[in-house]
Amino acid sequence: MQDYICTPLGYGKIDFKFLSNHLLVGSEKAKVEQRLLSNWLSIMGVSYCRDQEVKTVMPVGNKSQRSRVQGGWAKPSSAVSKPSSKQREEKASENIHKLPVWVGKGSEVDDPPNISIRFQQPAEKDLKFDDTHTRLITEPGVYDLSTEPSGVSRIKLFHNFIDEKSAARMFTELSNEVPWEQKSDVKDGVRYLQPRVVAWYGDQGYSYSGLSHSPRPQLLSPLLEVKHLLEENTGLQFNSVLCNLYRDNKDHVSWHSDDEELFGRLPTIASVSLGDTRMFELRRKVKPNSEGEFVYKEFVKVPLPAGSLLLMEGATQLDWQHRIPTEYHDRGPRINLTYRNIVT
Repeated sequence: MQDYICTPLGYGKIDFKFLSNHLLVGSEKAKVEQRLLSNWLSIMGVSYCRDQEVKTVMPVGNKSQRSRVQGGWAKPSSAVSKPSSKQREEKASENIHKLPVWVGKGSEVDDPPNISIRFQQPAEKDLKFDDTHTRLITEPGVYDLSTEPSGVSRIKLFHNFIDEKSAARMFTELSNEVPWEQKSDVKDGVRYLQPRVVAWYGDQGYSYSGLSHSPRPQLLSPLLEVKHLLEENTGLQFNSVLCNLYRDNKDHVSWHSDDEELFGRLPTIASVSLGDTRMFELRRKVKPNSEGEFVYKEFVKVPLPAGSLLLMEGATQLDWQHRIPTEYHDRGPRINLTYRNIVT
């Protein structure tokens, strides 16, 4: 049986002699976590499915490969070996960002499945996504993303907008006091639970993507504290806030824009982060090509640590979309507070 590697240019035989210089290739079938294996294989341009056994492939800690898996903004791991149960327990006990049980995510993790792999031709749709123009923003500052007839799309990044001690306190208070809800959504006729929990505060209700939030005018103390900080430092007024709790690395929000009419044509959205760092991504909106396909080419990535503030201004909601993607390495819980001003 011959193993094959598949890249966007087509098929090719796997050269295990070449791979052995970059990866440790075992001879035994092993239990490996699918998302970890998928990431390391993707470095070599490999796609796979589950119905043919191949040799186990594990990383050896090459710096450039490690950077691609963890993200260019992530600090490299000091070792690729899996921590022991005792080490995981000690780490968990030190984590100050602990969620109450009722938020809906348990601590039990199933054993990773046995995975066998067959290399196959990538689907045509996978080749339509062009992310060659990706801009990584890690330093505080003012960044103009684009200029269109609709206006200038601009973001402003501030680190340590809230000091570390206050951010940790606010995270704990909001985790326990906010009435978090896990909303359901419908896609392609199928109803599913959203991969995060949310809460809305404002004098008016808020509806988006088929979801509705009732008015909740009374802000909790930490939310009022952040509101005052924002208004004092930006000179802007905010009368509502959407709270999002991402419980782990699997919780996420898909591509969208906050372009509802009740926020006005060119709204300013203030996003404050508490808890673990997550990657915030933007992509520039495009018109469909002659074949009716949307080919996105301009992307921006911004890691948002605890205490940071990101302002989205001008035409950002008209000309760009944003999301918090699923991540392939473990993340602790994160609370995101997006303050807005309802004008209608």
